[in-house]
Amino acid sequence: MVDAHETFVIVGAGLAGAKAAETLRAEGFTGRVILIGDERDHPYERPPLSKGYLLGKEERDSVFVHQPAWYAEHDIELHLGQPVVGLAREAHTVTLGDGTVLRYDKLLLATGAEPRRLDIPGTDLAGVHHLRRLAHADRLRGVLASLGRDNGHLVIAGAGWIGLEVAAAARTYGAEVTIVEPEPTPLHHVLGPEIGGLFTELHSEHGVRFRFGASLTEITGQDGMVLAVSTDDGDEHPAHDVLAAIGAAPRTALAEAAGLELADRSAGGGIAVDASLRTSDPDIFAAGDCAGAEHPLLGMRLRVEHWANALNGGPAAARAMLGQDVSYDRVPYFFSDQYDLGMEFSGYAAPGSYEQVVCRGDVGKREFIAFWLGQGRVLAAMNVNIWDVTDQLQQLIRSRRPVDPERLSDPTVPLASFTE
Repeated sequence: MVDAHETFVIVGAGLAGAKAAETLRAEGFTGRVILIGDERDHPYERPPLSKGYLLGKEERDSVFVHQPAWYAEHDIELHLGQPVVGLAREAHTVTLGDGTVLRYDKLLLATGAEPRRLDIPGTDLAGVHHLRRLAHADRLRGVLASLGRDNGHLVIAGAGWIGLEVAAAARTYGAEVTIVEPEPTPLHHVLGPEIGGLFTELHSEHGVRFRFGASLTEITGQDGMVLAVSTDDGDEHPAHDVLAAIGAAPRTALAEAAGLELADRSAGGGIAVDASLRTSDPDIFAAGDCAGAEHPLLGMRLRVEHWANALNGGPAAARAMLGQDVSYDRVPYFFSDQYDLGMEFSGYAAPGSYEQVVCRGDVGKREFIAFWLGQGRVLAAMNVNIWDVTDQLQQLIRSRRPVDPERLSDPTVPLASFTE
């Protein structure tokens, strides 16, 4: 039975918002919980959109966080297809697109991020795609299947995680793929040149063409359909479809209009929150892709866009909303699957923050662990086709202990020995 003595409103019905609502009920909150999403689909997880669901290996229903009936069963008031267009902090209200005004005692902003757009001629053509929402994946899945049947050509702008995963899916369907990337390697700002080159080799072996050091300048078409793309190195490439995979921007417009503090762009931007995920307004919290949080372990402000941050950040914010003592210090984590390569990455090693990369295992066979070291300590680690080591790697990162690079590279030295 809901007791209307308090109302907690969650803006953003993605993974972070849905898990926050779940946690409020699990922690015994009996007030109103209102979950608002601007998409018509029930809350879902995003990784399958560029992995199993895009490949046709997973059913559509498998992406949802909960079964549709779960929300009513747990007295979660769900407003779908409703953007929030106004936030009045003094009145403690949010206004929906249809004019509905909802009052809150505590508010969680889990507004996520949106794909960055290509600012070039031709982006209005029918064959230009983004991949952020389930509707995008629904459309792109059909496009890749069609390209595969007709030997069609997909050009991808950006060799980040989304670009590479879609490239792998497209090649699995049989489509021709060209990736245009201004940096010298894939994932250059995430993995650096030492490991980024591994993904060049992987995709090249599967027939993907790379154009490094180049950017798209125009998409040309006929009768509204894509025919080719031009790059700033003077080349033209045939294309039937184009995917813009040049990153995502935090959705902060609502917070900014309400006067909440924003994080500096050098820290990834987003809504500025402390270690308890509280914003500059004591009754408003933020979590997931939109939040730039003070990270107690890393000693810096950081915005993390990956699945694990939404999965764990939403519940952490919910507990903080309930007045619990929260210090959100999870080690950043993400994973990727491309062809027969599976990997997990833990930690944070920005360009310029590390001094060397040490590998243990067989890099040639793509069965290894890479470690990013700074000041003799492990800042980040990536396990490639080696499993059940994430907990140990995260313990090593969290310990901040100096390590001997030679011992670290020796597979006969147990990982556990570095934290004992």
